[in-house]
Amino acid sequence: MAMLLRRVWETMSSRTCSTGDSSARPSCTTESSSLGAFDQIPWDVLIQIVKLIGPKEAAKLCVVSKSWRALVSDNRLWIFFLQHQQEPWDSIFFGETTLGSGYPYQTLVTGLSFMQIYGQRAQVPGSVIIDGGSGYCKFGWSKYDCPSGRTATFLEFGNIESPMYSRLRHFFATIYSRMQVKPSTQPIVVSIPICHYDDTENAKASRRQLKDCFQQVLFDLNVPAVCAINQATLALYAAKRTSGIVVNIGFQVTSVVPILHGKVMRKVGVEVMGLGALKLTGYLRLLMQQNNINFGSLYTVRTLKEKLCYVAADYKAELSKDTQASLEIAGEGWFTLSNERFQTGEILFQPRMADVRTMGLDQAVALCMDHCHYAELSGDDAWFKTVILTGGSACLPGLAERLEKELRGLLPSSISNGIRVIPPYGADTAWFGAKLVGNLSTFPGAWCVTKKQFRRKSRFNIMW
Repeated sequence: MAMLLRRVWETMSSRTCSTGDSSARPSCTTESSSLGAFDQIPWDVLIQIVKLIGPKEAAKLCVVSKSWRALVSDNRLWIFFLQHQQEPWDSIFFGETTLGSGYPYQTLVTGLSFMQIYGQRAQVPGSVIIDGGSGYCKFGWSKYDCPSGRTATFLEFGNIESPMYSRLRHFFATIYSRMQVKPSTQPIVVSIPICHYDDTENAKASRRQLKDCFQQVLFDLNVPAVCAINQATLALYAAKRTSGIVVNIGFQVTSVVPILHGKVMRKVGVEVMGLGALKLTGYLRLLMQQNNINFGSLYTVRTLKEKLCYVAADYKAELSKDTQASLEIAGEGWFTLSNERFQTGEILFQPRMADVRTMGLDQAVALCMDHCHYAELSGDDAWFKTVILTGGSACLPGLAERLEKELRGLLPSSISNGIRVIPPYGADTAWFGAKLVGNLSTFPGAWCVTKKQFRRKSRFNIMW
């Protein structure tokens, strides 16, 4: 480190003195200073020099003198180091300034020390993340770029009955076994499925009981701390927001969830469509059978849906186009689809094509927005005009654009102006929201409940 700084200083000194440009820095004299010879180098140039030696060596300069401490504590330096982390800088900034203090949120920008944030993030051991989706469960470490494993979800979360505890325990024990990790070693961020959609007292009690059951099972497995957040809110975090409407295309149903400041607005109403990924796959299978396209399994159909299908911007216009495309599937050969490619996703907007009696996705979201507008929950209507798509089937190309177009046609301009539909961050949107929380410099902190806290605050007896 010393040799690097010495060489940079010699280069800067000779270059500046030879040009005789007095505006580049102060005089080349070597009068004593707490920064030594480097006192003659402009502050911005010193920041660039320190960037070269990396965060660990930069932190060591704090013990040299107060002036060096002031230099290496500059937020610009540590923002640079954070920008070169694996996690995107905009996600880090959103997490630390908005989520760092826990819930309820307290947005902090001024007075933050990004040097301290960098150091704390480096010390955070990370957490286990388990996102139990309605179709597939994603699990892994918060320090990883993506989930390390997936498995079919074999739980019916929406039905709280006596077997729930034993099923949950088997489920979490299986995940920990596949991760080859002891539950007692790390805190966990676990997603809670959106269910019991009503705002009735019975629904509230069922949601509390479900969350308590999750925590009870995990503490019985000796997990040190539990952070349980619903999947829709985690999807919102992944989009770097705390308010908006989350559209989750699940395995069997699609839910439209309004969230304001991290809280689900059930008083406004959660819209639910009886149409999900399973129905989309089933409809593509029906279309392939009608056109005498043979396939080996439903897995083949699902792969074709994921690789070839899309949502048309204009369904009628698309019918007159040549949309043929082919895909080779190992062990089964080549498959060629044409109109089936966009007819599959069209049932999200025209469910009756698949004999499903429910409102279309655009109608469900428009109804939710209309309710949010007239509820006047905030002085600014902008909070519900951002729509976040989540779920594997929400990744169909063209879905976000089509939904935004349909919403502008359905809603009056007073509501539709400013609407934005954000595509999902892949099939693992909620997992990435959990990753953002699990890597916070303040984690586990205010986000987690310990076993002792759970025992003290629990108000409901869980009946096994």
